[in-house]
Amino acid sequence: MTDLMTGNASPADSLAMMMRALKLPAFARHAGEVAQKAEREGWTFGQYLHHLAEIETHERRRRRIERYLRDSDLPSEKTLATLNRARLTPKVAKMLPTLCEGTFVERGDNLLAFGLPGRGKTHLVCAIGYELIQRGYRVLFTATFALVQRLLVAKRDLRLEKELSSLDTYDAVILDDIGYVQQSREEMEVLFTFLAERYERRSVIITSNVVFSEWDRIFKDPMTTAAAIDRLVHHSVIVEMTGPSVRADAAEQAQKEALTTVAESTKSNKQLMNEVAGEK
Repeated sequence: MTDLMTGNASPADSLAMMMRALKLPAFARHAGEVAQKAEREGWTFGQYLHHLAEIETHERRRRRIERYLRDSDLPSEKTLATLNRARLTPKVAKMLPTLCEGTFVERGDNLLAFGLPGRGKTHLVCAIGYELIQRGYRVLFTATFALVQRLLVAKRDLRLEKELSSLDTYDAVILDDIGYVQQSREEMEVLFTFLAERYERRSVIITSNVVFSEWDRIFKDPMTTAAAIDRLVHHSVIVEMTGPSVRADAAEQAQKEALTTVAESTKSNKQLMNEVAGEK
């Protein structure tokens, strides 16, 4: 088969074709230039192969991260770089680096972020999600109601097990705004099934503006509510987001900037009118 692939090709072309067939595209692209560098610097054959292997590994990691980012559905603007850490409590700020490392994901633990609306819960968990991807974990971001509808459709089409298996490929699933979902019994059942399937195996990251004592609004039945909370809390990290509303502060700042712009514009208009009057 190798002879058929290479034919009468030169050794260099033949090597490139075999590398592509072996799914080593970085090897194929860089083999020539690395060989020239190896000759100039007197590398051994082992050093030459090691350097090519490093390039291939780096390229595969880069492509994998790019694929994970595309598949994650994480909001593009909610990264660690754009997170205002000054708004975090000292406790949360201290926990953040460890959470970004992903040891809780490695253990299959959960991360639960509680707080009133506008406290930055979503931004925090998304920033952590981006960092987890950089460390090789697969992450999915979804509004809780969207996941519930996805599972309901799968159940209706008799492929719920297949859908759960597909979600199981993600190391961490971020369920945003679980408190806004008011489920019917059927909706509650598929959400509970999802949580139960991931219990002690895969991580769930949840944001909620509803405290545990009010989760009977979500799961309706007291027994199911208790069972869901038990599975989530058993192995979990709980983060409480406090302080003023991010959105309220942003709106107030925007209003101040608008008033400043109006005042400056009015001042400029008055100066212009005075100049015109002076010329007359």
